[in-house]
Amino acid sequence: MTVSINTAPISPLRQRMQHDMMMRGLGPHTQQDYVRHVKRLAAFLERPPDTATEEDLRRFQLMQHESGGRPSTINGTVSALRFLYNVTLRRRDLARTLVVTRIVPRLSEVLSVEEAARLLQSAPGIKYKAALGVASGAGPTVARGTKWR
Repeated sequence: MTVSINTAPISPLRQRMQHDMMMRGLGPHTQQDYVRHVKRLAAFLERPPDTATEEDLRRFQLMQHESGGRPSTINGTVSALRFLYNVTLRRRDLARTLVVTRIVPRLSEVLSVEEAARLLQSAPGIKYKAALGVASGAGPTVARGTKWR
């Protein structure tokens, strides 16, 4: 097994944030995600994130929306930056400026009666017709092959 070691020094800010996350019991994946989101902000700013202003954060969030960022990604970024500014930097004024994006639920498609009848008729045998009939009776999400919620 090969272990990759990054020899680049860790900034004091990142070290402090990692300690804060560890003390609060955040999982390793959450910690990695938070660091990644903060790095993206720093790359956008072209300077350390602790020098950001309210306007910088506003422009960063606007860029995320304009570049087609998914709501879940944007909200993950908001969580990471709120942690950075609330906990690590104790800058609640900046954390309050971050805006969570509303996630619009997707509605599943429902087959019309005619579509359901054609689907059942197209089944190659009685076993498949029975399986499709049971699945379509269980609900439209099962019949369309999407996951149960």
